Amino acid sequence: MKRTGAWLTVYALEQIGARFTFGIPGVHTTELYDELNNSNQITPVLVTHEGGGAFMADAVSRLSDSIGVLTVVPASGLTHASSGIGEAFLDGVPMLVISGGPRTDMDYRYQLHQMDSQKFMSGLTKATFHVTSHEQVVPILFEAYAIAIHGEPGPVFVELPVNILLMTEEVGELPRYLPPARPPVEAVSDIVTAAEMLRHAKRPGVFVGWGARDATDLVVRLAEWLEAPVATTLQGLSSFPGNHPLHVGFGFGASAVPAAQNAFRDCDCLLAIGTRFSEIATGSYGVKVPENLIHIDINSEVFNANYPAKVSIADDAGTVLRQLLIQLEASVPRHWQQTSLRKQIQRDKIAYRATWYDHDVAGLVNPARFFDELRHQTPDDGIIVIDDGNHTFLTAELMPIHSPKSVILPTDFNCMGYAVPAAIGAKLSHPGRSVQTIVGDGAFLMTCMEILTAAMNNLGVIYYVFNDGELAQIAQAQQIPYKRKPCTKLGTLNIEGVALATGATYLHMQDNAAIADVLHKANEVSRSGLPVIVDVRIDYSKRTAFTTGTVKTNFGRFPLNQKVRILARAAVRHVAG
Repeated sequence: MKRTGAWLTVYALEQIGARFTFGIPGVHTTELYDELNNSNQITPVLVTHEGGGAFMADAVSRLSDSIGVLTVVPASGLTHASSGIGEAFLDGVPMLVISGGPRTDMDYRYQLHQMDSQKFMSGLTKATFHVTSHEQVVPILFEAYAIAIHGEPGPVFVELPVNILLMTEEVGELPRYLPPARPPVEAVSDIVTAAEMLRHAKRPGVFVGWGARDATDLVVRLAEWLEAPVATTLQGLSSFPGNHPLHVGFGFGASAVPAAQNAFRDCDCLLAIGTRFSEIATGSYGVKVPENLIHIDINSEVFNANYPAKVSIADDAGTVLRQLLIQLEASVPRHWQQTSLRKQIQRDKIAYRATWYDHDVAGLVNPARFFDELRHQTPDDGIIVIDDGNHTFLTAELMPIHSPKSVILPTDFNCMGYAVPAAIGAKLSHPGRSVQTIVGDGAFLMTCMEILTAAMNNLGVIYYVFNDGELAQIAQAQQIPYKRKPCTKLGTLNIEGVALATGATYLHMQDNAAIADVLHKANEVSRSGLPVIVDVRIDYSKRTAFTTGTVKTNFGRFPLNQKVRILARAAVRHVAG
């Protein structure tokens, strides 16, 4: 039979279970979009910017069993999308990046969008492919998908020349996609050793990241058997329930909240699951990791990168934890050894919350009171999408996440502008769940016009814009040592005008008294299928534990002469103004 490359592409995407594609059609992809329009399974979503499309695809992959797919033109489409592709790459999120390509059936040079896309994408993806024949289309897409989802997940790039997409060629019988069988656990002796280390530890602790997102129930069983405190990474916020009495918060070092610092202070054996001990997760490497470190991760390259491990097990978190629990649960649980731990965690959490309650500022919204009410009005499975900025750490410290895969955010690539489009991907993936976004005004400016896509698709996403007129996280980092904040004050932003331009409903939250009513109205409007933008007059004057601790950690590493120079400059400027 004769088929176009576009038809074959859609066939392959349907075989691997793709539900959406994101992008903007161009001359290289018109045939592909025509075939996508014929699909009963795949919905092609038009975006306002390919970068937004990449963040939408990222959210689909993070929150569903379907892989996020980009379908873009080469060159400008790829470069626009590259921030979202890079975020997925560093955060371990699978994605298929499919672009058209210049014609390969003629000898002309300097074609439209002609560039070395393979070279450009090689640093942002796990693998790249350049299709050269119709027979390769389906097998290459199957291989690209397998690479994207196995091992540490990540994006894979496939370039399909326009002549292959557009023209027909004879193809043989088409294969069906069959997922490969998962190999058995090989590190049995290491699991036995790890169980013995945990069994004999006096003060064990558990640190979970994004890699444990599908193993929450197992982590809970393990923590309860050990009666050990559990801290999470930023990306792993939903890997352990925030309302569990052993949950202590984000991180456990000098940049963590008091509940985490106190619970992990004397930790003599740390079980780390699905984390790379990266800079944000460790508060700029300010955590104290005990000599007895057990590190579980699907990517063996992360072991001993920043902290040496006694035992390293390279496999899927769920697979390893099941085997580890078999070893541990054969003996009596050790919960009797730390009867006071849960009470201490609760006391520390209440005391930390009180420091925020004592920081009310007239005419502004107290973050703790905002998140208290947001938690109260949000179902346990409601999805929270967070952008990059000061609001990231406020959310991490003040908003308990109750259910697995109910929060997503950018981490290691740390890309501002993530949340507005990612929330659209989240809502498309789970139309029956509430989707709410926490985004600073600076990050909102980057991608706010993508709300038009939410309105076009009748997606009732709620956008809480923390509006203080500054790039708050960087402004605080400047104010502490410099007493100056160059290039962090934003221009006057008419958020109501953005709502009018994109077809969203606008609500204003001026102070604490307005919180409950505005949240209720936002939820009510969103259920009608309309996106909602809430202008939150946030009070950023109190610094998060993360900001305070990370500044101290980094300053402590400076050479003595640099410390003296910085302190002297700060003293002079604070006196002189």
